[in-house]
Amino acid sequence: MEKLQSFLGDSSKLSGDLYSSGILRLDGIVVGTIRAEEVILSETASIEGEIAAGKIIVVGKVKGTLKAEDVVEIRAKGYVNGNIVTKRLVMLSGGKFNGRIEMTR
Repeated sequence: MEKLQSFLGDSSKLSGDLYSSGILRLDGIVVGTIRAEEVILSETASIEGEIAAGKIIVVGKVKGTLKAEDVVEIRAKGYVNGNIVTKRLVMLSGGKFNGRIEMTR
């Protein structure tokens, strides 16, 4: 299992672009573009914009576009309002999604 590389705390707010190698965990608020190998949005995370990664795990809230090379997971308390582009989509009971899905090969 890979180690967490970057972290944005729940008392943080970022407006702009965020780029990170490895695993990025977000607990705070981001308005802008996020790019990383893997992005984990905790229950306290609120994102408005675009996320691009190999794997995206959503437990918080997203308004915008998710682009995952491999998989998007919307967990029990996760909410996505926007578009998803991915090879695989996993949505657990209690997760919410409103938007359009494009499944890639």
